[in-house]
Amino acid sequence: MEPRRRDVAGLSPPEEGASTGRAMVVGPYLRRRPIKAVASRSEDGERAPAARLEEAVGLALAIDLDVVSSGIAMLAEIRPATFLGKGKVEELAALAKSHQVEIVVMDCALSPVQQRNLEKAWGTKVLDRTGLILEIFGKRARTREGTLQVEHAHLTYQKGRLVRSWTHLERQRGGFGFLGGPGETQIEADRRMIDERIAKIERELEGVKKTRKLHRDSRKRVPYPIVALVGYTNAGKSTLFNRLTRADVMAADMLFATLDPTLRSITLPHGAKVILSDTVGFISDLPTMLVAAFRATLEEVVEADVILHVRDATHEDTAAQAHDVEEVLRALDIDPNDHERLIEVWNKIDRLDDGAREELENVAARRDDRPVLVSALTGQGLDALLAVIEARLAKRRIVIDLVLDPADGAGVSWLHRHAEVMDKHLRDDGQLAMTVRADGTNAERIRGKFKAA
Repeated sequence: MEPRRRDVAGLSPPEEGASTGRAMVVGPYLRRRPIKAVASRSEDGERAPAARLEEAVGLALAIDLDVVSSGIAMLAEIRPATFLGKGKVEELAALAKSHQVEIVVMDCALSPVQQRNLEKAWGTKVLDRTGLILEIFGKRARTREGTLQVEHAHLTYQKGRLVRSWTHLERQRGGFGFLGGPGETQIEADRRMIDERIAKIERELEGVKKTRKLHRDSRKRVPYPIVALVGYTNAGKSTLFNRLTRADVMAADMLFATLDPTLRSITLPHGAKVILSDTVGFISDLPTMLVAAFRATLEEVVEADVILHVRDATHEDTAAQAHDVEEVLRALDIDPNDHERLIEVWNKIDRLDDGAREELENVAARRDDRPVLVSALTGQGLDALLAVIEARLAKRRIVIDLVLDPADGAGVSWLHRHAEVMDKHLRDDGQLAMTVRADGTNAERIRGKFKAA
């Protein structure tokens, strides 16, 4: 295994006394191209093994594992029994023993059999990438909704893992009633209990979904468009959210610093109000069960009028990260090429020198979708971002000129509640002229209720 140093740039080791176990992180990646690709980003945007390992170490640090060793294991093929070849398994067993490792993190998806065999060979607990992400989500969930969604995903994952080496799972309980026979094995009983718990959680999540729909319906009655933040984990979404809303959502230089969604209102340059929504960060190979479990939360993105795709412009794998985010958006039936709805935000430009920043500005200027360059930390470029958001929303909303009786206070009040009032003045003939802007649904209601100029 090719060793990698533990202290990865931009990732903080756990605080003294906060460690949850001595861990070794292994990046078992298929050798698809020359070895030089290990140390650099591949030309076609595919994530480089070195960057993949760095991210895996970051995930381990995010749950306070004490990463004492990490390295890349390039594979010619995947072995059905252990994922790795026999020689590599023996090499890692010796390494785990010498470092007194308690947990080995494999940056891949392991089958239950592979996980069980590796645990036997190494005498340690083994976590694959899906299990590691689930552990992080379980630690970070704060709201009842988030806890339910994580538990649902975790149980779905765990259900297929009841083939481990725990011998008590094979014990049989006697039959009951008038039927004889061997009865029910412990593994079957555990699966049944998991199924019952999953069904209960799904019923509760259905209630969450209905509540969220009620909230969205109530917001639709008020003319506040929704702007959702999406992006790769640690791209700076929460920092940008805090800067725009003056909120105090947790923002830290770690993977999945925030998990539960947050909504706040902000005012655009010309006075229009919008609801800004911060969502969970995406990541490469995000487990399908997590996308499904968090669908109720991610529906805030599906319903959004404008989506801000926040990218870390300074990350060496920013193109690959963008591709991963686009894949999750497609899973939500959102077209990542809909440039009328999606705005790319290239964040962290404060980390670039003048030359690199100018080069990035030139790249952005040549693109049809014109990404917006910002620094959520310093506030640079945020005025331009708000102006772009306002312009995009204006394209999706309809401007209507109306004539009202000045005494129609109820009508004026209704317009303020259901549309954005852009102008209001008395005409020479004593009538009240109003210019409003609304989405398609409210525009039809306004035309039916009032006289157009």
